[in-house]
Amino acid sequence: MSEHPDSTAEAAATTEAGNGEAQVSYSMSPGLVPRMARNQFSIAFSSYQSGLLYMLGVQPDGGAHLHQSAQPKPMGLSYNPNGQLTMTGAYHVMRFENVLAPHERVNNQFDACFVPRRVNFTGALHAHDIGLDAEGEPVFVNTAFNCIANTDPRHSFKPIWRPPFISALVNEDRCHLNGLAMEGNEPAYATAVSRSDTIDGWRDRRADGGVVIDIRRDEIVCEGLSMPHSPRLHNGELWLLNSGTGELGVVKGLESGNGHFEPRAFCPGFLRGLSFHGNLAFVGLSKPRYERFEGLELDQRLKEADSDPWCGVQLIDLANGSCVDWFRIDGRIGELYDVEVLPGSVCPMSLSLTSPELAGLITYEGMNPAPSS
Repeated sequence: MSEHPDSTAEAAATTEAGNGEAQVSYSMSPGLVPRMARNQFSIAFSSYQSGLLYMLGVQPDGGAHLHQSAQPKPMGLSYNPNGQLTMTGAYHVMRFENVLAPHERVNNQFDACFVPRRVNFTGALHAHDIGLDAEGEPVFVNTAFNCIANTDPRHSFKPIWRPPFISALVNEDRCHLNGLAMEGNEPAYATAVSRSDTIDGWRDRRADGGVVIDIRRDEIVCEGLSMPHSPRLHNGELWLLNSGTGELGVVKGLESGNGHFEPRAFCPGFLRGLSFHGNLAFVGLSKPRYERFEGLELDQRLKEADSDPWCGVQLIDLANGSCVDWFRIDGRIGELYDVEVLPGSVCPMSLSLTSPELAGLITYEGMNPAPSS
């Protein structure tokens, strides 16, 4: 149903027409599909590089299914129990609604169908992480303007907070504000690559200039990080990805205002995208862009581990920091941005704004929505 062919993890690769060379190949650990089926969840992840929103699930016959829908530069993802998936993109914030009731299926296969129902066109804000406030309205990281913002019915955005070290609201990516941790419906913590207050100043502080900012206290509570991303509150702790070292960990000492990063696991990649389900962390891995991110500690860590960086999702056991399952992408796609677990949905799909299926899909309460073919 998507513009791009649905892919299963068992398939060897998609190939470029005429030359027989693999463009993208997928592989996974043997336990991933049984784990998703047993625990009734699926995994969504975004790649601005490929322009695709991916949904990895389990088919009715027990095989893996990777659904792909074309999206303009998909970035941050936020899912809530109401069946809504919100996403930042190239110039917009998009709200998807799952239009299926629990007993309904599309093509006798998909148990969730995420359809674009609301789009706020923001312009190119380089928006990153996203959450929902108490009114269900999007709260997102406006990286271009170094602030946290809401959508606005008239304007591109409504600024609601900016770091204390940013002196003005200007279209200059000064500190590379990127990550947002929500506590319930309230913005709680943000991550930035530096505290720079000049245009593009963060690029000179990638190795150890990263900070965590307590939004409610308006102060830095952890520093000395290497390109931190994806802060998330889980089980009473603030987790984040120290991307420049390839580490998943927690911030200790938050209440004192003098927190420090405590690594819990190393993953072989530049880390972005973090979600939790039970005792597992779902971590997104990307291949570093060495022309811009060279010289980070991650390079040495990979060399010491005799490992190449890879792109995909790893499932980390929080009890011992080990990788218990994984999904890997090889070939021309090397970068992901965000990862979100979709509990209760085993085989989901999504539609893009330009798909003919969206034009032919009309639903109303009580109707079984089967898109036109």
